[in-house]
Amino acid sequence: MKDKVYDNADSFAMSFDEEWANIDCEDLRLKIDKVLELLCDHPFYVSNPENARKMAEFRIFSLKKF
Repeated sequence: MKDKVYDNADSFAMSFDEEWANIDCEDLRLKIDKVLELLCDHPFYVSNPENARKMAEFRIFSLKKF
C-alpha cells in the first residue's frame, strides 16, 4: 500500500495497520508514537496530524483492533 497513499482516513488506517504490525513494543502509547513517526510524510498525517493521532488511538484503545 505504500506506493499508493491518499489524503484520507482510510488510506492512513491501512498504512497505520501495516506499520503497527512491524513495530515490537509493549507500551501502546509509545508504539503509536513510533508508528506516527514512520508515517509523518503520509498525506493524511501531513494535513491532519491531530486527527491522525486520534484515529490511531481510537483504533488501538476503542476498537482494540490489535
